[in-house]
Amino acid sequence: MATSDLPARRLRQFPSIAPDSLPETESALGGVDEGVWIEVIRKMDEVYNDLLQYEVALEQKNAALEDSQQFIESVLASMSDILIVCNRHGAIQEVNDSLRRFIGLDETALRGRPVCELFADDASRQRAGDFFSAARPATVQDCELLISGGDGSPLPVSLNCTPRLSATGKLVGMVLTGRPVGELRRAYHALRQAHEDLKRTQQQLVQAEKMASLGRLVAGVAHELNNPISFVLGNVLAIRRYAARLQSYLQAVHSEAFARSPELDALRQELRIDRIMQDFTPLLDGMTEGAERTRDIVDGLKRFSAMDRSSDAPFNLADVVARAVRWVARAERQPFRVIVDLPEELPVIGSSGQMQQVLMNIVQNARDATAASAAPILEITAERRDAMILLHFADNGPGISAGNLARLFDPFFTTKPVGQGTGLGLSISYGIVERHGGCLSAANRPEGGAIFTLSLPLAKV
Repeated sequence: MATSDLPARRLRQFPSIAPDSLPETESALGGVDEGVWIEVIRKMDEVYNDLLQYEVALEQKNAALEDSQQFIESVLASMSDILIVCNRHGAIQEVNDSLRRFIGLDETALRGRPVCELFADDASRQRAGDFFSAARPATVQDCELLISGGDGSPLPVSLNCTPRLSATGKLVGMVLTGRPVGELRRAYHALRQAHEDLKRTQQQLVQAEKMASLGRLVAGVAHELNNPISFVLGNVLAIRRYAARLQSYLQAVHSEAFARSPELDALRQELRIDRIMQDFTPLLDGMTEGAERTRDIVDGLKRFSAMDRSSDAPFNLADVVARAVRWVARAERQPFRVIVDLPEELPVIGSSGQMQQVLMNIVQNARDATAASAAPILEITAERRDAMILLHFADNGPGISAGNLARLFDPFFTTKPVGQGTGLGLSISYGIVERHGGCLSAANRPEGGAIFTLSLPLAKV
């Protein structure tokens, strides 16, 4: 009904009374005053106007109610999860299209039916009956029950059950929502598979970064290997020459025809036997030192390039720092001064090979950042806070721009020229430190240059 037609209809139903007709009405009704009738008519108009306003408001609320009902029906029809609304006795009051498609029954056959009859076995029916047994039932989450499908086969469903309360807080029923378990299992399987793929890819990236670092350090490692090998070879050759002289001298001493004589003393002086005997100890010490250095370098190379199988072994972080500095600093042909001020013992637990990779990345980045400096310097200091050890790597390079500082640990982000950096070193290092229970951060120093801070939990001694 249009609101513009309402006043006209009111005039047709309640016509106005002309004043010249009042005397006849007054005489007919026994002398009622004219003002009384005018007041009555005015009151009737006011009442009717109120009725019209109520009717308009009622029609507007009815239209809003119809819109709300259509919205709710569209939402219920669009739900992929099943929905069952029951009264407090367990009788079905409302279901959505998803449930009807799931069990193959229409709404007429379901309304008023006990909800327990939808389940396929006694255990599921008993569990569903428990939802309504208590005077104040509690919320149930992820309860797996069997519902009879459209073909009669039992289908597992993960159900959630929530009490439905009135405006006054009184229990009026229960609301059951659920999803077929098959979909959840497929989703969990896909998530688990994606997680395994991610871990495998990350492990491959770590190994690839190790190989890239090894390729960059081949020249330095070869130099490190050549020196101790040269010590060994040089000392061995000297010992061979000395051995020949000693052999001649000893043969002469033990010869029957050669007694203790001035000639024997002269031969001893000629072959410098005393000097040879004095050189034996330092020569052997040099050979031992060279062999040990060779062994340490080869062992370190094996630990660095091999996949880490154990990540919870105790090791001394100070030794790993010294080894990382030695490998990077000696691989550089340009002078690079590294000042290390650390305690002798920094016990931590984790993977020494992975931590060496982190430290080598930090030291190498500091070397690259200070390449243009006249006197490149890297200072490594330690600070202890409670149960954590903080290593500070401060260089005298140009520092890090504000735009790059926020992206420094992002994968594949690098400021190096093409072919000189993969953008994975700091990103992988960040993940390794996190897995060790620590943190890796970067900032700019007030006096210039950048400072990286590596924090790790100290092992309990």
